[in-house]
Amino acid sequence: MHELSMAQGIINAVIDTAESNNATEVTEVGIEIGRLAMINPEQLRFMLSVLVENTIVEDADIKIEEIPVEINCPECGFKGVAELDDKDHYAPIVECPKCGNKRISILNGKDCVVKNIVIEKPDDD
Repeated sequence: MHELSMAQGIINAVIDTAESNNATEVTEVGIEIGRLAMINPEQLRFMLSVLVENTIVEDADIKIEEIPVEINCPECGFKGVAELDDKDHYAPIVECPKCGNKRISILNGKDCVVKNIVIEKPDDD
């Protein structure tokens, strides 16, 4: 259940960023999760909802986008999105959809990134 530690890291980063920008509230957080990051988006969403209680992130709209796996195949030259055989959640298999080669380069889809944070700042009256 590494979703808890990932959620805590995300919330810490969001709060630190918001506070360093004198935010009074965080209204939106955008998160991208690669399919190979091995993070369950629903579990992450639940953990985030618990961890934001009584913080400036509490009322934020948390948007989670799942990013597909993009590969480059040295065998046939395919470059693009590949499907996962993730019957085994802990060891998904990625192969080239064109030639079936499993010795591919992963270009995208293995990271978890806070893509954007929208904040409210105090009025300067």
